[in-house]
Amino acid sequence: MDETKYKNKQWLPTTKKEIEYLGWDYIDVILFSGDAYIDHPSMGTAVIGRVLESNGYRVAIVPQPNWRDDLRDFTKLGKPRLFFGVSAGAMDSMVNHYTANRRKRSDDAYTPNAKAGMRPDYPTIVYSNTLKKNYPDVPIIVGGIEASMRRLAHYDYWKDELRPSILVDCQADLLIYGMGEKTIIEIANALRDGKGIHELTDIPQTALRSTIDCIPNATNNDELVLHSFEECKKDKKKHAENFKNIEIESNRWQGRTIWQRTGNIAIKINKTNPPMTEVEIDASFNLPYTRLPHPRYNGKRIPAYEMIRHSVNLHRGCFGGCSFCTISAHQGKFIASRSKESIMKEVAQVCEMEDFKGYISDLGGPSANMYKLGGIDINKCKICVRPSCLYPLPCSNLNTNHSLLLDIYHEVDKLPQVKKSFVGSGVRYDLSMHKSSDERINKINRKYNEELITNHVSGRLKVAPEHTSENVLKLMRKPSFTQFEDFKHIFDRINKNKGLNQQLIPYFISSHPGCTECDMAELACKTKKLNFHLEQVQDFTPTPMTMSTEMYYTGYNPYTLQPVFTAHTKEDKLAQRKYFFWYDDKYKYDIIRSLQRINRIDLINELYPGGTQRTYVANKRIPKSPTSKKDFKPTKKNHNNKNKK
Repeated sequence: MDETKYKNKQWLPTTKKEIEYLGWDYIDVILFSGDAYIDHPSMGTAVIGRVLESNGYRVAIVPQPNWRDDLRDFTKLGKPRLFFGVSAGAMDSMVNHYTANRRKRSDDAYTPNAKAGMRPDYPTIVYSNTLKKNYPDVPIIVGGIEASMRRLAHYDYWKDELRPSILVDCQADLLIYGMGEKTIIEIANALRDGKGIHELTDIPQTALRSTIDCIPNATNNDELVLHSFEECKKDKKKHAENFKNIEIESNRWQGRTIWQRTGNIAIKINKTNPPMTEVEIDASFNLPYTRLPHPRYNGKRIPAYEMIRHSVNLHRGCFGGCSFCTISAHQGKFIASRSKESIMKEVAQVCEMEDFKGYISDLGGPSANMYKLGGIDINKCKICVRPSCLYPLPCSNLNTNHSLLLDIYHEVDKLPQVKKSFVGSGVRYDLSMHKSSDERINKINRKYNEELITNHVSGRLKVAPEHTSENVLKLMRKPSFTQFEDFKHIFDRINKNKGLNQQLIPYFISSHPGCTECDMAELACKTKKLNFHLEQVQDFTPTPMTMSTEMYYTGYNPYTLQPVFTAHTKEDKLAQRKYFFWYDDKYKYDIIRSLQRINRIDLINELYPGGTQRTYVANKRIPKSPTSKKDFKPTKKNHNNKNKK
């Protein structure tokens, strides 16, 4: 490690030697992470560490500890004064490790040189249980995506079974769900002031193990009692009912306390904090991040860092409510936006980086164009339980004015060091295209679309129609495909008028609940007519705590309890996925055979005009084509913590 660089930049310490540089004789909190340590506001462990530091606590980080050897990484820094913190990292470890076909991935974007195998499956459990074995009297607090999304009974796609709350398998004392800055300080302050960890039973946005006699007799205005884990294992419909109630509570301004019995213990989920204020989110982003990987990784490339090194996150949260997405369950449905001053301060930091060449890679967020948007009358929002402010139609109480976002773009582009600022995050075109009753806002939003396409596209603009079938889109809580077609017309017109040669890159999902092979065949035809050879595609991967996952596992729509068809077998999934690649001769004849089998002969000529059906089908000379999973193009994954929308 370059000691001079470490001293000058002041990362949080990761070794005893670095602690000696600081002259510390104790550590308040030691954080263990499944990711490499990147001191950047997009990385959860760095954020929690900096927030604790800003409140006067001494914090050290142990990134990617070796859990296979003598476990010295878990004891090398000794015992913290207050607690251990544990996070699996910026992704659920099983999504990080396995493809939609449950094949092991060969790389890890959050590890130096993308090396695979630097964290175990379920590190939240492995790290916590190892620490508890070595230090049984030290409190353990877990957080991050993996813990947050597994806080209650959940379907685990990789084990293919319903699992109880992660607190049943994990010996942590408390779990923080969602964005944890406020909660971690409340816990640290309580422990510092002499309270015991088992006294902290009512801190907002925490989950814990309790006794079953604490469970209320029935649901009331302040508390929600779910079907027990055992009941859900026996009856999938009860698990679907649970999900609806859980999602409603997670989307409230401040939800109720939730209880779920599991065996002889009770899992208690304390109510959420209200959305972060501008002052609170600014305080988190304004901390003294180096914005760099720790010097221990000098000379090594970390792919996830490459994506964010010159990016600036403008806000948190998403009110889109997509069925397959966990953003609202983790970051919240309500948008927490930074001030213009805070954003410009971070842009100035990016401009000062040694490797900055004048290009801001992303002025974005979970959905790039939700900055400063939300309810016009916030009191209506406080009692609203809609999972989406955009589906089935944008809420009449939703402010869709993009003027403040345009102002950020303009201010950034005025800086002499900035040659160009791009929007790399996904854009909700149904939001920017929505026709307001206020023509002034419509004019601003048309200007937004034009400026976005003209000035802020780095050759390719990512959007996510996700499917073409109206039935599937309803289950996804996504707008009609006709809106994407309208947006493409706008995109093409602006490109033509401005003399640009940019690409529109749509994301699509196969095998989503409700999707049939016929739906995928029609998707192939519709996207062919629009002249797309699809690249950004993926099989649906069930992840904990999404409505799509509950439909996949239970077979029911949680809101209607009506049955939903889903492709489950490898063969059925591959049968759907191949239609993405209709243009590849490798799949041509298999697709023709399949269309014949599902009685959609009419689509053969749409995909392969010129007599293919007559020549090969009629004469029964269709050669076999490969159908094994190795023959399909791998899914491209977005390793940024900002989910596409």
